[in-house]
Order: sequence, then C-alpha cells, then structure tokens
Amino acid sequence: MVDDQPHILVVDDDRRIRSLLQTFLMENGFRISVAASAAEARERMRIVAFDLVVLDIMMPGETGLSFTQWLRAEANPVPVLMLSALAETSDRIAGLETGSDDYLAKPFEPRELLLRIRGLLRRQEQPARAQPDIAFGPFTFNLQRGELRRGAELIRLTTREREFLKLLAANAGNTVARGELAPEGSEEGARSVDVQINRLRQKIEDDPSNPVYLQTVRGAGYVLHTD
Repeated sequence: MVDDQPHILVVDDDRRIRSLLQTFLMENGFRISVAASAAEARERMRIVAFDLVVLDIMMPGETGLSFTQWLRAEANPVPVLMLSALAETSDRIAGLETGSDDYLAKPFEPRELLLRIRGLLRRQEQPARAQPDIAFGPFTFNLQRGELRRGAELIRLTTREREFLKLLAANAGNTVARGELAPEGSEEGARSVDVQINRLRQKIEDDPSNPVYLQTVRGAGYVLHTD
C-alpha cells in the first residue's frame, strides 16, 4: 500500500531540485512532501510525522543548520539527511554537530542519495534483541528500545548517537574499535566518530573532558564502563 511507504520531507529553496528529488524518490517507492523554506517545513511538520527529512543547508532566511537545531531542541528524533554545496570536512562536521544524521555534498549521484536514505530508514527499523537495561551511574540504556534515561528522565538521542550507544552498550566493558564506528574507515568518518562520541559525553558525563563512563582506549577505540 502507498500509505505504508516511508514519508519523506524534502526541504530546498531551489524549485528545480525539489522537483527532481520529488520525482526520483517517488519513482523509488517513497511518499514525498516538499517545502521551499524552513518556515514552510515547520508548518508541514506540525501536521505530518515524517519518517525522514532531506534538508538543504544554504537557504535564504533560516538555514538548514538552524532548522535542525530547532528540531533537536523540540526533541524531534526524525532522521535528517543534509544536502550542501559546502564540501569541506569542517562543514560536514558542523552539520553533524547540529544534530543531523548524515550529510551529502552537492553535486551527488541520485543512487547514492537513495542508498543513504534507505540506510537511515533501515537503522530506524532494526529491532534489537530483548536484553536487560544496561546501567552506568545514574543512567540506564535499554538496548531493545534504544532509550537512555537518567532516573525517570528520558534523554533524547539522535539516530547516530543511539547507534553508537547500542554498539558500546552491547559490548560494555570491552573496547569497540574506531573502525566499527567509522563508516568505511575514512578520515571524514573518523572525525564524525569524534563528534558523536563528544556529543554522547555531553549527555552522560558530569565532566566530558574527564569521562568516567565513555572512555577512550588510546590507539584502539572506546569502551563503555557499566555497573
């Protein structure tokens, strides 16, 4: 059924790109809504719960970075795939730091976009095997639901943060190699790992610069120390 297909919101101020993406993604089985600005996207998201957002960074008025920051401030966990003509590694890191889940530089191959989208959606759908909560300090992490709590308080995680914490918690007390966290072991992937680890530490460590739970194993990777 068409209504069962993932519903994606494409946000881009370029009408030609919006039209091309809409046609291409619909041909590949997705439901597509479009918005020409962050303001229009915000209105659409008040009505519809989208499965994923494809978002241009450089837009007049409110940028994609600012819009993503708003989404995360609203505790909206929808996966965000950013598109940008800014191809420098620092620009990609900035995109990830705002809370996006992936970043694709323009121009890109439509097939690569499709693979990135399917990858993000697949991560959302993958159920974890039922396991007891993993406890560390005042925190508990449920591997099955991917939920992090401090006492009764639910701590919001992005899709990428949740993936990292699942892998670390499933291997609690053991070192997880950087290569297992960095896609394809690329330099950019390695730097994005640093971003995600730092963001996790901001959420679970009293002093992120001197971590107690999520520690670096020099030259090897990272380890999550649990109770």
